[in-house]
Amino acid sequence: MVNLPKNPSRSSEPTSGTAQLGGGAMHFLHFSDLLKRPVVTGSIRDRIGKLTDLVFTQAEPFPEAAGIFLDHGWGKPTEFVPWDKVVKIEDDAFFVQPAPGGAYPPFVDQPGWIMIDKHLMGRTILDIDGRRIEVVNDVRFLESHGRLLLVDVDLSFNGFLRRWGLGRMTRAGDKLVSWKYVQPLSLEDAIPTDRLKLSVTRSQLQDLPGEDLADALEELSGTEQQALFSALDPEKAAEALTEAEPRAQRQIIEDLTSDQGRVIFARMTILQLANLFASLPQEKMREVSAWLGPVRAKAVTNLLTEREATARDMVSSAFIARPASAKVGDVLREIRGARHEPRTLSYLYVVAEEAPVLQGVVDLRDLVLASDDTTLADIMISPVVAAQENDLRDDLEKMFEKYGFGMIPVVDDQDRLFGVIRYNDIMKGPELNT
Repeated sequence: MVNLPKNPSRSSEPTSGTAQLGGGAMHFLHFSDLLKRPVVTGSIRDRIGKLTDLVFTQAEPFPEAAGIFLDHGWGKPTEFVPWDKVVKIEDDAFFVQPAPGGAYPPFVDQPGWIMIDKHLMGRTILDIDGRRIEVVNDVRFLESHGRLLLVDVDLSFNGFLRRWGLGRMTRAGDKLVSWKYVQPLSLEDAIPTDRLKLSVTRSQLQDLPGEDLADALEELSGTEQQALFSALDPEKAAEALTEAEPRAQRQIIEDLTSDQGRVIFARMTILQLANLFASLPQEKMREVSAWLGPVRAKAVTNLLTEREATARDMVSSAFIARPASAKVGDVLREIRGARHEPRTLSYLYVVAEEAPVLQGVVDLRDLVLASDDTTLADIMISPVVAAQENDLRDDLEKMFEKYGFGMIPVVDDQDRLFGVIRYNDIMKGPELNT
């Protein structure tokens, strides 16, 4: 599941009351308490409308209020009150300076602006501690020295109660997540299409395990699922799609374009594609098969229609192999600099210098614990349990059941290593049709 660090602090600051802009005191305010509050000029009788939304601009470390959005409805033009025209915030109204000419200009959205009600309230956030998907029920601001900063989102039931006008029923314990941990998947792309979902940054998404991303995709649907999946690079998208349950796989593939599908499928093994296609309706399977080249499409078809599929049809080339003379320190530096997919790092295979003849295997834990000057020959396990290229799927399943390995190497009749097969691909995929 997609994960997000949580701000452990709980504020005991007052959450409402008079906020004099420009004063020295700091005040915490909740958006749900401000929404629909009258906006007035001069006195409470000089009302120009109700606050429909608050507009913030991206800033470091926290977004800062840009102004007040007023939507009068009934075909009347909107108004935008710049924040420097706000005089004070009181329990019964926002007090603003009178507009020159009697009305403020219509609201015109700007790149990078965040509208609290439109873009944040009720949106999905992924929580690292609870490892579950939650909803933004409220947004908390800090007012100080005439500035209003967006500092937290509130996931608590208290926020839910305030959101629905039941603030008098709130109890202790807001569930706050600092804004510094809340980043849109793509602010500029998301806002115009109303697809803004809160999550970790794009770069952080790429570092999350495929299993966690698959869990998140299974919980989401519709635009939320599309937004999360579209934020992944092709390698991570292929990994998450492989790990997802069939229902989520079908939903994701339904929303893919042919160009997206070709790029993502190119990162998947034949066995992964066969497992994926086996969960699709026949018509959809024929459609997406066209996204593969003819050779790969035929190999997938063979796996789906013939029980006698061999290990050669199912191998992945994503593994690490080094000669027996390589030193541990050098290998670890290579691995750290190469940004390998995490699932390729369970084992390191040891091969001969002159040809990729499989000689041994090193568990990653043993590699990390060995001294830098140790050679792989000193810590490798030999002989190696390996599958032959002509072994059938049933044979592979029995090997995984017997030995409990996360992956098994595949060799040809001269013991040359040319691929690996992973436990998840063989044992957790749907049954392939005969």
